[in-house]
Amino acid sequence: MRMYLSSWRIGDHPERLLALLDSPGTHRVAVIANAVDALPAAARRAAVEREIDALTALGLRPVELDLRAYFDQPPERVAVALERFPMVWVRGGNVFVLRHALARSGADRALTELLRRNAVVYAGYSAGACVLAPELHGLEQCDDPSAVTAAYDASPRFDGLALLDYVVVPHIDSPGHPETEVLGAVADRYRGRGVAHRTLRDGQALVISGRRADVH
Repeated sequence: MRMYLSSWRIGDHPERLLALLDSPGTHRVAVIANAVDALPAAARRAAVEREIDALTALGLRPVELDLRAYFDQPPERVAVALERFPMVWVRGGNVFVLRHALARSGADRALTELLRRNAVVYAGYSAGACVLAPELHGLEQCDDPSAVTAAYDASPRFDGLALLDYVVVPHIDSPGHPETEVLGAVADRYRGRGVAHRTLRDGQALVISGRRADVH
């Protein structure tokens, strides 16, 4: 399993991200931006463009894979689409909105299988990292679950992808980020309740390769 889980955007060590790819060169990257589906259309487009510009600057070839195109379709459709990419980049936003999109498209199961086969690098930040936890309880202190109803007219779900056995809590001790205080409180609650979690400051990334997991 190969993952690059950043607190905020690409972080300070993009070379660690590129090193997870099997070979050097220009690689296609699927940008999954559904965590911002609750935003107005123009704001959503701008959010996607920021990710594409940043990844292009690293020498990658990013293209958006909008999971909404696969909603309520046979799960094989999104699985075939994802198999074309050696890396997926899952941007931040609302973790509950992202979780719904992953489930409704079948991308949650497809990504789990690709990671099991070590056939894809999973990379992203903030909500893109948080969604990998066993469950999302506690994150409602930061992200509004009702955004799922606003975006999709559906109820939020609180199960994560369970690809990690802990919660990644981003933006800790990051004064420039507006969510640093509330996520510090989330981490404190997890600590008090004995919930397994790992914290990241903006600029840091958790890099997972096989059994090894290091923060850079």
